[in-house]
Amino acid sequence: MNAASQPVPSLKDASTVMLVRDGAAGPEVFLQRRVGAMAFAAGMTVFPGGGVDPSDGTADIEWAGPEPAWWAEKFGTTEPRAKALVAAAVRETFEECGVLLAGPTTDTVVSDTTGYHDARGRLERRELSLAAFLAEEKLVLRADLLRPWANWITPVIEPRRYDTRFFVAVLPQGQLADGATSEAAEVQWRTPADALARWRAGTDILLPPTWAQLDAIGEFGSTVEILAVDKVIEPIMPVLSGPDGQQLLDFPNNQRYFADLPDTSRLKGSARP
Repeated sequence: MNAASQPVPSLKDASTVMLVRDGAAGPEVFLQRRVGAMAFAAGMTVFPGGGVDPSDGTADIEWAGPEPAWWAEKFGTTEPRAKALVAAAVRETFEECGVLLAGPTTDTVVSDTTGYHDARGRLERRELSLAAFLAEEKLVLRADLLRPWANWITPVIEPRRYDTRFFVAVLPQGQLADGATSEAAEVQWRTPADALARWRAGTDILLPPTWAQLDAIGEFGSTVEILAVDKVIEPIMPVLSGPDGQQLLDFPNNQRYFADLPDTSRLKGSARP
């Protein structure tokens, strides 16, 4: 069977959260370098995130902020799917860096997550659902702390494909983002400019969606400005274009991406969300 006749891998929903904070040189973004053994994006520098779990959004969750209908309109999807995407964003952020976008009431957020260490491990091992965790701890999911940002879809040429919604959130006061997850080899807070400079130098490898979001966030001077953006979200799915032997993935600003991409990490046809 040739490549053209092979079935296109199915898409899996995923949520990614760009966690930001104000720094001396402007907004900083939390990034993690994935361990080399990961089945997807191994060794890449990414934002916290991952696939939507079947349990995400299936149970009643105490919820503050925009309802699933609002998120569904923003992301162009159904209400149940939107609810699961938001729940996955909160769960993945807690699992991967210990930041919890939830609080005891609709207008508060926890300031110290160390007391939830055991629950965090159970969530990561899928021994506990987000809904059960929030119910046990009497916490309210703070959807109002998230903003919708982008939607990237893995190209059809890849064996693993994700329909990924990108969110942005400010690090809650008092909380610390860490690297205590089995998926991260290294974590770092960096300005977008610094992160992009490290990519151009070949120190870090950025997939096109990560590069695109860092490039966009770098335009803003504060986290207040970032949260104030009202994004119109159009799905982006890179496709191969160009003559055989010189094909590149086509996506917004792809020429800038490939012009700056270091030879040591040149991904071309395999550069993927």
